[in-house]
Amino acid sequence: MSRTLRPLALAALLAAGACTDRTSPEPLGETPQASRATPEPARERLARRIALALRDEQFRTRLKRDLDRSPVREGKLHFQRYLASSAARAELARVTGESESAVALEAGRAPALELYLPVPEHRAAWTGDARVLVATAADEREAPVAFSPEGERVVLSPSTPPDIPVLALVPVETDFDGVGAQLQGSPTGGSSTPPPGLYMTNSTLVEDFESWVKGAPEIEVHMLGQAGKSDSLTSYACAGGTAAGYYSFDQNSLTWSGSVLLMTQAQLNNYKTAHPNQNLRVFLVEDDDTSCQIKVDPTRFSRLVKAVEAAYPLLTGGRDSTGTIQRVWKRANAIQQLLKALASLIKTDDELIGNAVESSVVGEFYSNANWVVKGEGNKTNGWIRLIMK
Repeated sequence: MSRTLRPLALAALLAAGACTDRTSPEPLGETPQASRATPEPARERLARRIALALRDEQFRTRLKRDLDRSPVREGKLHFQRYLASSAARAELARVTGESESAVALEAGRAPALELYLPVPEHRAAWTGDARVLVATAADEREAPVAFSPEGERVVLSPSTPPDIPVLALVPVETDFDGVGAQLQGSPTGGSSTPPPGLYMTNSTLVEDFESWVKGAPEIEVHMLGQAGKSDSLTSYACAGGTAAGYYSFDQNSLTWSGSVLLMTQAQLNNYKTAHPNQNLRVFLVEDDDTSCQIKVDPTRFSRLVKAVEAAYPLLTGGRDSTGTIQRVWKRANAIQQLLKALASLIKTDDELIGNAVESSVVGEFYSNANWVVKGEGNKTNGWIRLIMK
C-alpha cells in the first residue's frame, strides 16, 4: 500500500472509538469548512501545519532525529523554543508554503507547547515515515483532535490511543529548564545517608489520571499544613518526578515501589514548633502544569477534603509518633480544609487524586500499604505505604 495516507486507510488505522469528523485537505491559510463558524485554536492550526509538513520526507527526517536526540524524558521538544533555535522553522515554512514570520507569529499566539510521541509503543514504532498523525488537546478531559499529513481532521478517543503513531502538540507540563532532573536514570539522592523523616515506599493507583495524549502521569505527593495562622492549607514539601534529591520519584504506571522522602524529621519538628496542635495532610495530585505547585479550583479542592472529612471526622491527617522506640506515621486531626488562595485565572486544573487516610480508619486494607487515598466523593483512588525512618 502507498505510504500516503488516504481516507479509507486512515479510518482503518484509527482506534475503534475514533469519530469521523474529517475535512478534506485545504490551503493552510484557510480554516477547515467545518470549523469556520468557530475558528480553530492556535494549537489546532499548528498541529494541522505540522501534519501537512510531514508529507515532506526531509522534514520528517529532521523531526525524527531531533525527537530522538531530546535529553528530556519521553523525548519531548519545547515547540516554540524548537522553532526559534533550529532550522525547523525554515523547513516548516518551506514545506507549507508560508513565510517564516507567519509560522513564528502562529506559534507565538499559542500557549507554551511541547511536541513528542506520548505513547511508548508509538515512539518505538515510528521510523519517520508518513504513517503518523499530529494531535492536540488542552487537557485530559477533552477528546484529542488530530490531523493526517493529507490534512484530514479526526477526533480521537480520549481514553485509548489509535494504532497509528501520534505526535502530540499539547500544553507544556515539563520543566525544560531543569532537564537534569528529568533524565531517565537520574539519581534520586546523594551519596550521604538519607535523612530521617517520613518516607513513602509503595504506591498503587486505580488509574493514572492522565490522558494518553499527554504522556506519562506526573504524580506528586504534597505535605499540606496550616498556612500561617489561617484556616487554609499550603504545601510544605513535595515529592515527584522533578523534585530534587531524596524527594525525587517517578511513578509512570499504576504501581510504584522504592523509597522517597516526603518530609524530613527536621521539617516535621519545625512545623510542629510553628504550628502547635496542627497536623499535616498527605495529598496526591497528578500535576498538569507547574511542577510541585497545586493549581486547581479551590472550591473543588475544598469539596474533596470536606467529603473525606465527613466520612472520617478528625482523622484525615497524620503526625509522627513521639515517645516510642519505633516511630510511626499515625492518624491525626487535620482542621484546615481550604487550599491557600490561588490565582482565579488559572485555565488548567491539576488532577486531584486524593487525601491519604490511615487504613485502620478507613477499614480498607491492601498489600504493602497502610494508608488509603480518598478522592472526590470519598472514592478510593489508591493506597500507599508510609513509614518513618
